[in-house]
Amino acid sequence: MATNQLIGYHPGHGFLYRLSGASKMLFFLLVSVAAMASYDTRLIVALAVFSLLLFKMARIRWQDISFVIYIVLFMAILNVIVVYLFAPQYGVSIYGQKTVLWAGFGAYNLTAQELFYLLNLLLKYFCTVPLAILFLMTTHPSQFAASLNHIGLPYKVAYSVSLTLRYIPDVQEEFHMIKLSQEARGLDLSKKASLVKRIKGNLQIVVPLIFSSLERIDTIATAMELRRFGKYKKRSWYQHQALTTRDYVTLALALLILFLSFVLIGLNHGRFYNPWA
Repeated sequence: MATNQLIGYHPGHGFLYRLSGASKMLFFLLVSVAAMASYDTRLIVALAVFSLLLFKMARIRWQDISFVIYIVLFMAILNVIVVYLFAPQYGVSIYGQKTVLWAGFGAYNLTAQELFYLLNLLLKYFCTVPLAILFLMTTHPSQFAASLNHIGLPYKVAYSVSLTLRYIPDVQEEFHMIKLSQEARGLDLSKKASLVKRIKGNLQIVVPLIFSSLERIDTIATAMELRRFGKYKKRSWYQHQALTTRDYVTLALALLILFLSFVLIGLNHGRFYNPWA
């Protein structure tokens, strides 16, 4: 049951699994830059729909990502609320119009312009977060490290990235095991407990998780040192995968999306698409 909540590489079949790890990472970075640079709602919505379609192509189950999605959704909504509290009229200053939908008190009245701006902020999460999850779940860490080294990144850095990707599901599994141990000792962390009690209980898990993580890091570092890791300037890779036509097509698509983002910034005379202009 613990594996249903692990965000990490899951073996599978299909177009996304056959792509090189380097091309997937570059696609994620370039599309994320495009989504962050532009506030053109048309582009953001298209990228969000495209990201969700990629999820369907990868055949990733909802139970495998539900926990992370709920956390991201909570953070996204919290971000929108904080932005509104600190800048309730920012949308009005951006779009140069003021259409009051709900008259509050002082500066805290809800306008169509502010709501439109907050919607764009929320949509950006749907552009980038699905791509990040897809990258983690469809890319084998060793194959990704080999691809990074192939495009010119030092193999020590590439191997560090590989260890990080491998470590993500290990940390999640360790957290789950510690949580089960705490519950076996009588600490209620289920949905029946109050929210405050669950937060305090999960915070108690962080301390043993940190110590176990440090111990694991020390073990890995010792093992790598005993095997004289880093002695030579080059190394071979068991999971090396050369770039193919589909990888170049993927990179071309990412560059096209980035170029389109900059074109829209020029056409809109700025980063924001203004439907009231």
